[in-house]
Amino acid sequence: MASIRDIAKMAGVSAASVSRILNNDESFSINENTRKRVIDIANRLHYSKEKNIRSPRNANADMSIGLILRHNSDSELRDPYFLAIHRGIEEEAAEWRLQVTKVFGMRDKEKDWDQLSGYGAIIMVGQMTDTAMDLIMDKNPNLILVDNYISDEKYDRIQTDFIAKTYKVLDLLYEKGHRNIAFVGGRSSIVDVDGSRINSRHEVRADAYSSWMQLHDLTKYSDVNIGQWSAEDALQMTSEILQGDDLPTAILVASDPMAMGVYKAISNAGLKIPEDISIVSFDDVEMNRYLTPTLSSIKMDSEEMGRIAVKVAREKMIGNRKMPIQIVCSSELKIRDSIRDLTKRINKFEISVIYKK
Repeated sequence: MASIRDIAKMAGVSAASVSRILNNDESFSINENTRKRVIDIANRLHYSKEKNIRSPRNANADMSIGLILRHNSDSELRDPYFLAIHRGIEEEAAEWRLQVTKVFGMRDKEKDWDQLSGYGAIIMVGQMTDTAMDLIMDKNPNLILVDNYISDEKYDRIQTDFIAKTYKVLDLLYEKGHRNIAFVGGRSSIVDVDGSRINSRHEVRADAYSSWMQLHDLTKYSDVNIGQWSAEDALQMTSEILQGDDLPTAILVASDPMAMGVYKAISNAGLKIPEDISIVSFDDVEMNRYLTPTLSSIKMDSEEMGRIAVKVAREKMIGNRKMPIQIVCSSELKIRDSIRDLTKRINKFEISVIYKK
């Protein structure tokens, strides 16, 4: 049964304030919007002042969150980015005493779509087809999308700034004298209603890379290599890159697990990082500090993305907000030892020539 403390936590006020509001204390002066919010939450939680009256088992359904995940438990453990999003959702929900239940996985063949209507809001991590999302919205309009880069503005979306950060990394490499820059990343896909995956030609980092290379008249060096999101595929793709005659001076990698494969391929070829090839990646997982040399990477607090999704869901449940919002979370470029400044090499050569003269 919901308590006054539960209501106070969700409303963002003290338990004493909740008690006075629910007991219609006429001497208690408080903002009318706050009073309305407290009463609304109490009604949604089926709060009763009679302690001997128990709420029905699904009494808190209006304030519960249904979760639709792209990864199952096993694959999620191999992807620290999505694992952290899930952890953030669970932890933030616990802070607000909200129940979170995994409704189904995107890739499940059999899905109980009707049960979506029984939750106060739905958080979906990943991307499904328009048909699938329309079906979800039909069952529950309180849908929040996480790590989904659909352009349709009718959805609440929590996104990264990976497009902007891809440009920033490439600008940095350019300033350091790099022109022949390759890209190694994973294949993007969208999940359909029946759980099948539809491969997409678009992935935000790969698309940003291609656009940047074109804007800087470097299409002759443009080299997009797409495979599975694994170190093994990155190893194979990088090995093929290194068999060419015109080797890149830098490689932009879409994830840190893939960067492990890139490191291995460069080592197998008898080359060194960053002396021969500079490397920059995404994720900035803890293992980076143990690589030699340490890996430059873009850090996104994906756990915070999960927390923000819960806050948006909570606001939709208690505030009945109608206007969809887009939240772009900012990441941070961590520059370490895997990037070489080629301009310094040029300057040293010029100084040497001058000295000999």
